[in-house]
Amino acid sequence: MEIHPQILTFGVSLIAILALSGLAYVLRLGGAPVLANDADARRVAGEIADGFEAVEIAIGSAGTGAILLGEAGEIMVIKRHGNQFAGRILTDISSAAACEDQITITTGEARFGTVSITHPDSASWAEAINRLHGSSNA
Repeated sequence: MEIHPQILTFGVSLIAILALSGLAYVLRLGGAPVLANDADARRVAGEIADGFEAVEIAIGSAGTGAILLGEAGEIMVIKRHGNQFAGRILTDISSAAACEDQITITTGEARFGTVSITHPDSASWAEAINRLHGSSNA
């Protein structure tokens, strides 16, 4: 029995693709990370800004973003970016708007964009972010 070279090439390619996808699954590569709890948010915040210690954390209901209040009154926003997380410490050019349980945060950085998070306490977080426009961060 002779196998046509194109069928053989197809079969070997299919086996190689399945082997690579199986290896990626075993190594837990890819996927969409989520912030499942406060410890996850603290770990990500520490990776973004060395030494950042959160005293209050609001994780979005989908786990794709969070808002963290630091010890010194600074506020960090975290969002999912691909299969990783990115974050910024907000400044006085940042602003926030809350509508029901949705908060939309504008960092003031065009490349970072806006962040939308669903959280039941969105109004108080928006107020805290908008207070950054004042003379103090607290």
